[in-house]
Amino acid sequence: MNGKTRIILNGAGGRMGREIMRLLSDGFRDCTLVAVVDACGLEAVPYPAFTSISDCDVEADCIIDFSHHSATAALMAYAVKKGLPAVVATTGQTEEELAIIADASKKIPIFRAANMSVGVALLIELAKQAAAAFPEADIEIVEAHHNQKLDVPSGTALAIANALCEVREDAELVVGRHENGKRRPEEIGIHSLRMGNVVGVHEIMINTGSQILTLKHEAVSRSLFAEGAPVAAEWLVGQTAGLYGMSDMLKK
Repeated sequence: MNGKTRIILNGAGGRMGREIMRLLSDGFRDCTLVAVVDACGLEAVPYPAFTSISDCDVEADCIIDFSHHSATAALMAYAVKKGLPAVVATTGQTEEELAIIADASKKIPIFRAANMSVGVALLIELAKQAAAAFPEADIEIVEAHHNQKLDVPSGTALAIANALCEVREDAELVVGRHENGKRRPEEIGIHSLRMGNVVGVHEIMINTGSQILTLKHEAVSRSLFAEGAPVAAEWLVGQTAGLYGMSDMLKK
């Protein structure tokens, strides 16, 4: 499209929302913020600000959502009504909320990613290759985040686990193993650590009994995640209705 991509930022008051505002204020990519939304309100921001997405009357090209999964229904209703593409970067959605997103994607283009990092997308692809190469190996996923993170396990850990299930059809996800008993061969364990101000660490261990392959991604700055959202917004504008992810953007 010609000109800057006009962005409405939902969840602007959170950690990632403020990082997005900082990036776009500094001229990151060919995007511009035209409105910000946060349920708790925002003060002293140089943009039209709203406490509800449904109240936003500013023209835009795309919505970036870094709010909370409980806002899914209102966000999707607004995006469909306005015909706006939406980048959904929140995690922790319920099955009902995921169904709402899937239904909306029949009418508008939606980009949904638990993690906006290109590095994490590559980590997932490498993990799938390794799991396919060692079909009998035990697989365990360990993720660590700051002590204020709400969802457990992280959306990224679930994305990794679900991707591994694509090459392990009999896989059984076990979150936080806490009972006595032997490990079953089909298990893929997910373990969560919450401490300090850790930005995000995801580690996948693949153990054959004779060797261990470890794949690890560590984020050292939240700007890593924030940068991916405007890139996705630029790419999403002009796409046809559908549900897209990081792998779609990387291959096109």
